[in-house]
Amino acid sequence: MTASALAASLERIGHVQAHLSGPASALMAIIAIGATLVRWLWPVTQHVTTMAHEAAHAAVGSALGRQVKGMTFTTNGFGATDVPGKSAVGTFTTAIVGYLGPSLFGVGAAALIKAGYIVAVLWLGVIGLLTIMALLRKSFGVVSVALAFVLLFAVAGFASVGVQVLTAYAVSWFLLVSGVKMVRIDGKANGDARKLRTITKLPHGFWWWLWQLGAGAALVFGATLLV
Repeated sequence: MTASALAASLERIGHVQAHLSGPASALMAIIAIGATLVRWLWPVTQHVTTMAHEAAHAAVGSALGRQVKGMTFTTNGFGATDVPGKSAVGTFTTAIVGYLGPSLFGVGAAALIKAGYIVAVLWLGVIGLLTIMALLRKSFGVVSVALAFVLLFAVAGFASVGVQVLTAYAVSWFLLVSGVKMVRIDGKANGDARKLRTITKLPHGFWWWLWQLGAGAALVFGATLLV
């Protein structure tokens, strides 16, 4: 790990990198699926999906002019973001985006990859994790987010271009696939659905199906960009 390697990687942000072949991208998709389906692995990888979920809450809340007071993450892979406010529209928008967050970030990463700005995906992830760290309250997130940041920064800053490209594809595929997984296992009886039911009087199941459709559509669209 040298300053010259870091400088070279930073310079790549604005440059176009070569895409993976279709089979290589498909292999990254299989690895991402495995990271969500392997029983002993999901409790670990779920933390990344939860970070994307909470980041979506924070990003939308901040865009609506609300103060994001903090984030917490638990050892079992769940999280919470404190975005107080009295506006029903603001609460609705902030609540609905969480379970679409991983999928939307995955599509965004896939779009950058399609455009050839593949290394930029990793650096945007680094910035996102830094932002989460700045919002952290005392919780397991001090460990999990810091570890994710160190690992991603090491790849973004010092790995070869080939490793960086593989990692960017893996991250995008994982966010797309795990977005569907998170909705399926946790989308019905959760705080976001309860908030939305309170505001709209629509049942939890309605929001679960909406999130499933959104995450599924994002996976299909993202796949067309990555393969």
